[in-house]
Amino acid sequence: MAEPSQFQPTQAAARINSLDVIRGIALLGILLMNISGMGLPFAYSDPTIAGGAEGLNLDVWIINNLFFEGTMRGLFTLLFGAGVILLTSRLEKNGAGIGTADIYYRRMLWLLLFALVHSYVLLWEGEILYPYAIFGLMLFPLRNSSPKQLIIAGLVLLAIGMVWDVGAYRKLLKTQKEGVAAELLQKQGDSLTEKQQEALEKWEKKKEKKTPEEIAERIEQMQGGYLTVFKAKIKDNQMMQTWVIYRYWPWDLLSFMLLGMAFFKLRIFHGERSMLYYLIMLITGYLIGLSINYYETNVVLEGNFDAVSQSKSGQTYAIGRLFTTLGHIGLFMLFIKSGILRFLQASLAAVGRMALTNYIMHSIIAAFIFFGFGFSLFGKLERYELFYIVGGIWLFQLIYSPIWLKYFKYGPAEWLWRSLTYKHKQAFLTNPKTEK
Repeated sequence: MAEPSQFQPTQAAARINSLDVIRGIALLGILLMNISGMGLPFAYSDPTIAGGAEGLNLDVWIINNLFFEGTMRGLFTLLFGAGVILLTSRLEKNGAGIGTADIYYRRMLWLLLFALVHSYVLLWEGEILYPYAIFGLMLFPLRNSSPKQLIIAGLVLLAIGMVWDVGAYRKLLKTQKEGVAAELLQKQGDSLTEKQQEALEKWEKKKEKKTPEEIAERIEQMQGGYLTVFKAKIKDNQMMQTWVIYRYWPWDLLSFMLLGMAFFKLRIFHGERSMLYYLIMLITGYLIGLSINYYETNVVLEGNFDAVSQSKSGQTYAIGRLFTTLGHIGLFMLFIKSGILRFLQASLAAVGRMALTNYIMHSIIAAFIFFGFGFSLFGKLERYELFYIVGGIWLFQLIYSPIWLKYFKYGPAEWLWRSLTYKHKQAFLTNPKTEK
């Protein structure tokens, strides 16, 4: 077997362009969803808390909920799974043998460390790399599974998550029923039993939203110095890296990773399927997915974003998200295969090749825009105004990414990750003769 140091990351000439383009689209799309969490207090899924819930602000939330909620993350996660097959199959084909596992697991463990730096040091509690690394450690033994096995496993995980969501909704309805009954008795002047009092307190806790005082406190914290923001985000980071991983991510992320592995094996991401194949994906995906998303959006709007309506809409979230994501794949593959707007495709591919750098850059830019050690705009902008910032970051990354890759083989984060993974310094400049 060849020494692991002899193996190199995928070179530019061997890259699959369609994967890079879709990764670039997904990376930029993720910012559409993350920006509200970066710039507003407690308002990711509830615009009534901050940022405005009327007019253009509400329109922005509706558009995001219909087309982008969970789907950009879904695309990115599918591509992560595809990357597992791409990396391991290339190494095994080149004779890496057991060294494939060595390289693969080292890659995931370094990603885990990057995630901790990203969340705690760079102050983004919504970061996704940590669960990617955790679940990535589980994928290696599954690399030789058939597409059918991977799809079945992914769908089973999705089904488990849906059953949990349905159970959570029914449990909440029971809490509501018992709490409302106790509330009525209290209003009538009747004394409550200990059980009724507990039911009332439980329901009040479920239905309550953040108070103006809590919102003001959060804004003040985020407009403080670095240490103030750091301390304020510790509990959020810990929750995201513990409870959320067990409650949500196996059904949300691991399922899509398995599907992504299957899609790569089926060569869906390679652009080798017919235009009709991708058109059917687009029509079927959007017909089912957007119909479900529309239903969910109306449920939440009619309930004025209360806990019951949010939970009710969550019962079908996984199905709507899956099919809308499939529709996106069909649309983007048709876009790529058509060859139109080649300059834009080239820029998107460059963004995708530098996905780790650009993802981390989102957090760095947002920190200086929103937090107290920068421009202190946290909580000051309306929801729709946040998307001016999104557009500016998109434009910047679409311009600078291809320029950067003209002179450098990788983005700086990608270069570091690859150097650590392969245990030797990678060439950085596109012209190695000039590199010292």
